Amino acid sequence: MKFLITGGAGFIGSNFIGYILKNYTDDSVVCLDKLTYAGNYDNIAGFCGNKNFTFIQEDICNREAVFKLLKKYPIDCIVNFAAESHVDRSLETPDIFLKTNIIGTGVLLDAANEFGIKRFHQISTDEVYGDLPLDKPELQFDEAWKLNPSSPYSVSKAAADMLVMSYYRTFATPVTISRCSNNYGPYQFPEKLIPLMICRARDGLPLPVYGDGMNVRDWIHVNDHCRAVDRIIRRGRAGEIYNVGGGNEVSNLELVKLLLKLMGKDKSLITFVPDRKGHDRRYAVCSDKIKRELGWQPKIDFKQGIADTVSWYQKNTGWIDRIQSGEYRKMKELKL
Repeated sequence: MKFLITGGAGFIGSNFIGYILKNYTDDSVVCLDKLTYAGNYDNIAGFCGNKNFTFIQEDICNREAVFKLLKKYPIDCIVNFAAESHVDRSLETPDIFLKTNIIGTGVLLDAANEFGIKRFHQISTDEVYGDLPLDKPELQFDEAWKLNPSSPYSVSKAAADMLVMSYYRTFATPVTISRCSNNYGPYQFPEKLIPLMICRARDGLPLPVYGDGMNVRDWIHVNDHCRAVDRIIRRGRAGEIYNVGGGNEVSNLELVKLLLKLMGKDKSLITFVPDRKGHDRRYAVCSDKIKRELGWQPKIDFKQGIADTVSWYQKNTGWIDRIQSGEYRKMKELKL
């Protein structure tokens, strides 16, 4: 299979590329990434000696460039990881999120139709469903749950999902969508909760926890997410949405305490800060559909996965330091 992976220099995209190149030696990958602040060339540099890997720096909103790419490279499947994804940033600059996450998706869909792509897969998020109450732990989002996004980020992703499904209905574009819970693992940009807390704890800095810290998230290791996306692309039915969850619900405060314990740091580093505007209380997705139809199950134990993740960041301080200093952006300028 010949892939176009957009946003491939990001956290989940780069892990997915590594998964494909490792497990399918006959497959090829064209990675398209704009290399915004969260797109890190270091994440994909190790693939560049592989004959089945090609990197192109470009914006998915650039229609001419995207069409030119697909005219040059024969592609079977587009997997759209490209997105602005940080909720806090979406409160400050929502227009950037609307452009990339909606307009960019539209460009890719048009390209998929123009060049007869066999599968277009949209990477979405459980945040499109809104949130759940803390006092009803039995409730989980299923694929038929009404969309009720809370932030400009989640609104932009919900709109993109609706656009994708409209192309299936109107043009019979062979699309699928996955809505995943919170990912963790190697190469996650240090603005996100887990790497942020690991980095700050490493340096003995206060660990800022929003509100009372009781906001609950369902966590999944990025490798389990990659397996799920692969399964959907190869076996999933066109026009279908699949929830992907890890089944590991934990409050932000519990998670931060676990990270401190694994790092041998004191809980006194925890500092409570004013809550984020519109902060969702709980996410939890029901993954019964993908388990039942496609035989997927998460494999990585949460506590072991978190321990391995902490270990990865502790062993890869150079990767972190280049991001914190801004050197990773200069490296991209030199290499490209």
